[in-house]
Formats: sequence, C-alpha cells, structure tokens
Amino acid sequence: MTIDQLSQYLNKLETTSSRLEITAILSDLLKKLEPAEVRPACYLLQGQLLPQYYGLEFQIAVKTVIKVLARLKPMQSMGTVGLFEESDSTQAEKEVERRYKEVGDLGKVAEETLTQYFEQSSETSTPLSVAELYELLLDIAKDSGAQSQQRKQDKAVLLFEKLDPLSAKFVVRILLGRLRLGFSDMTIMDALSWAMCGDKSEREMLEAAYQRRADIGQLAAEYLRVDDADARHKLLSEQYTIQLGVPVVPALCQRLNSATEVIEKMHEVIAEPKYDGLRVQIHVEKARDGKPTLLRTFTRNLEESSAMFPELDKVVEKLKCQNCVLDGEAIGYDPQTNQLISFQQTIQRKRKHGVAEKAAEIPVRFYIFDLLYLNGENLIDKPLKERRALLEEVFTDDDVLVHTEGKVTSDPEQLRQYHEQALAEGLEGVVMKQMSSGYQSGRKGWSWVKMKEAEGRKGKLSDTLDVIVMGYYLGRGKRAEFGIGAFLVGVYDQQQQQVLSLAKIGTGLTEETLGEVKRRCDALIVSEQPPSYVVNKALIPDKWCAPELVVEVAADELTTSPIHTAGQALRFPRFIKFRDDKRWDQATTLEELKSIEISK
Repeated sequence: MTIDQLSQYLNKLETTSSRLEITAILSDLLKKLEPAEVRPACYLLQGQLLPQYYGLEFQIAVKTVIKVLARLKPMQSMGTVGLFEESDSTQAEKEVERRYKEVGDLGKVAEETLTQYFEQSSETSTPLSVAELYELLLDIAKDSGAQSQQRKQDKAVLLFEKLDPLSAKFVVRILLGRLRLGFSDMTIMDALSWAMCGDKSEREMLEAAYQRRADIGQLAAEYLRVDDADARHKLLSEQYTIQLGVPVVPALCQRLNSATEVIEKMHEVIAEPKYDGLRVQIHVEKARDGKPTLLRTFTRNLEESSAMFPELDKVVEKLKCQNCVLDGEAIGYDPQTNQLISFQQTIQRKRKHGVAEKAAEIPVRFYIFDLLYLNGENLIDKPLKERRALLEEVFTDDDVLVHTEGKVTSDPEQLRQYHEQALAEGLEGVVMKQMSSGYQSGRKGWSWVKMKEAEGRKGKLSDTLDVIVMGYYLGRGKRAEFGIGAFLVGVYDQQQQQVLSLAKIGTGLTEETLGEVKRRCDALIVSEQPPSYVVNKALIPDKWCAPELVVEVAADELTTSPIHTAGQALRFPRFIKFRDDKRWDQATTLEELKSIEISK
C-alpha cells in the first residue's frame, strides 16, 4: 500500500464520528495491508513509530516544521518556485507562520503548501509505500547528537518532496505528535476481529492477549497471519504470552464504600494499604552470574521509567530467580525521618537530567505486591494466594525492595477496622484483592477494589476523581487577558469508548495552576471536536484538546445534571493535581461514577 492510499483512510477516519464506521474503515484498511505493513501501519494510525513503552519521540518543534514548509513554499514575489536554500526562506517562514496562526493546524498548512508546490512547479510526488515512509520517519526520529536538528530538517524537506498534499497533512501531525484520530488500541482490536471474522467474536481473546503483551502492532501482525480460526484461538489463548521487556497492562481498582459489600462480592480478600506513590512494573532477566541482562520498569500508562530508578541496579542481583515481572508501588521517603512523602514529591524523579542527584535527594522504596512472571512461567492466571506465596520466596526485604503488608480476611468487621486504622495513620485508604482471583488487567470484575473515604460518606466525594481535560474557555476580564478562564473535564465511558462531560472547573485556581493547565492544553489543541467526545452545545469550549491530559479533582457533592453528558455533575469542583502517571483511558469511568450515590 502506498502512503497516499493510507492517507485516504486517515482522512475518512478523521471525518467520521461513528464508532461502528471507524471500526469498519479500520477493518477494511487492515485487510488491504501487506503482512510487512501491518505493524508499522498500526503504529502510524496512532501517530507514533513504536509502542509507547519505547519512548521514541521525534523531538521536532513547530518552528522546525515551519522552516521545512518554508523551504518548499513557492514564492511568486521572489520570482522563483520550488525548493529554497534555508538562507533564502525568511519571507516564506513568515508566510507559513502567519497562515498557521490563521488556521491553527500546521497539518492543513502543509497540505496547502504542497498543493501550491506541485501546482506551480513541474515536480510530481513519487508515491512511497507505507514501509518506506515508516523507515524514513524512523530515521528522522532516531537522529540525535550534534547538529541533529538541522539534519532532521533536511531529511524532512526531502521526505515532503515525495508526499502528496493530503499525506503531508498527516505526516506533519505525526512529526509533531498531533495525529489524534479519536480511537485507541481497543478500537483497533475491534477492527482486527471484524477483519478476520466479520464480527467482534474474537475481540475478548484479542484484548486478553494484548493485556499480557501491550504492543498493538505486534499483536495485529501475528493475528492477521493466521487464517484458521482454531489456530488463531490457540495463538491468542496459549501462545501469545508475557514477553520480558514488554509491559503487561496493569490491574486497576474498582470502587466500593462498604466492607460488607466488599466481602459479599469478593469473599476472602487481602487488604493492603493504599499508598500515594508511582505504580511500577519491574522486568528482570539475569545471566548465570546473577548480573542483569535486562532491567526495565514501566509506569501505569505503559511508559518506560527505568531511568528514574538507578537504585534497582544494586538490588536485582539479590532476587532469587532467573527472570521475573514484579508489580508494585515506588514511594519516596524522607531519609532523615524515614516517613513516606507525597506523590507530588516522588514524581520529581521523572526527569531526563540530574536523575542521580534527585535519586539521592528523594530515595524511594519499592512496595511489591504481585508477581506476574517467574523463571519463564506466566503466573497471571494463577490465584493471588499462589502468586503471593511465590513472591515471598523471590526476595527478602531490604532498604529498597519491600513486600507489601496486608491482612487476609473474610470478615466485614475486621476489614472495616483495618480500613479505619489506615485512614487514622494518614494513608489514602485500603485496596482489597480477591485471594482466589487471577491477575485481571484493567479495571474489570471485582478482583481489586479500593476504599478511600470513611464508610457511610457516599455522595460527599471525600474521595477524588481522575478526569480527562476536554478543552478550555478563554474567560472574561483579567482571565481573558490571561488566556484561560476555565476548563471542561469528563469521564470515560468504557462501553461506548466515549468521553462524557462532568464539570467545568474555573474557581479556586491560582494563576500559576491555570497557566500550567493552558500550557499543557495548548500542546494538545485540535481544530475539531474529537469524535469520542460527547458534549452538550451549551458547554462547547473555545479550544478543544485531544484526550491526553488527566487531572485529579475533588468536589463537595455529585449531583444529577441535565446538561453534562455523564448525567451527573460535580458541585464545587476543585483541582488537586496533574496525574501524569495515568493515560486518559485509565481515568475515572462512567461505571465508577454511577457506583457513587448521587446527593438529592
């Protein structure tokens, strides 16, 4: 398939809001790709070159793309047409920048520029294959070191000469990390099943396989190679298992507010403290001498975080295994008092420079609560009771690695007392895990449940919510000058794969917080309402944002709402903090929201 053919599909996807139509378009695309094109195409569909856990970014700014387009812009006033030397492009840069400010989408400016380029020159685009485009983009992204920005710019100019105008629009968005077509890995899994079966009958098996190895490109490539249904079922249920170095989709908690209800649903549980730390999944492979040959850590949102934790290098040799995957929480502590510190302090570890200095300033302890893989064996289908017993044998507690404490019980009164004790000690609450359950990725079933608020305080929202920033309003008066007055947030409807509005937040915010919200939102601005957003006309924001930014909010109450599409609204919502450790599809769900009693 050529890139101009792929771009036609991207254009259809961009202009379609129906989930069924998007699935049908993706299904048709997947069937027409050559086997070698499936993996790169799946990544390109999401505006990236590799799975998120690789952390590969183009490191190309808007100004660089403006320079690239300026070097392609026909300049009739200068009496020339075609490719310019950089030194001659100042006027062209100003024209591109002016048009960008008018349109608000550099991809559309690229489409216009390439249309003019081919209309006013004798040049014609040479169709690239999907595989060729992918390799050229990969080469640009991987270029680093001295003078790399200039090389990236030169390579991009040569690439754009080979693109048709429509493809240029989407390639610009890919380069800037702004190709947001409104669907996730889950929609691609729907399309994969439709491509092979004509329905969603294999969707559940695809999701289960993806949860064990979170790489949609690899999954799609392997799945589409198998025509026989029985062979596909065997691939998905037996052969496609955990791979060291590729993150497992983490298990997440449902919410309940009654110890009695917890025991009724889950029977025997282990109750563990609910810590305010960074979720961390640790993958280890060791050589025969015990030295690690692979040591990678991943966050809740599947990003690699290995550089944040240099102290792990010193302890993995002590692990009594050849290889393993550990699940836990990294929490900073004060070396003077040994007291745990807040999430906001711990997350300061997330940096590209000065990691060793920050690690010395904020040491962390890893509270390990689960074992997903051990010595080549996938453990996620084994009961938690067995996984915990094996985990006890893998390491002995020290200053860095610690087994999470917990209380095993099937007595609601014991659970209630344990929860109240945790709150009294200043912890967030407790997490209950069903001792007989396997490891369930995502927020499904009732194998993991959290209780944070004191029992009986439903509807008052002493618990907080993690919500998706959907867009912002320019505001009035002083805030109009400031550039932002309030922002719209929503929750995630997993069933419909939609984001539904829940609150408009504008009071109780400092100028510093509003400025940071605007800065983060401006990097996510899209010109059209994302297809997955469902918003009442009365709440349309001035600027739409792609669903990427998650923030934690508190509120006094949850009330019925005829305006917000979640059907409920927050009364007196207050911003708490940014949740950089969460993807948008890990935000509070509509189902969770419905489980909270509405105040009348």
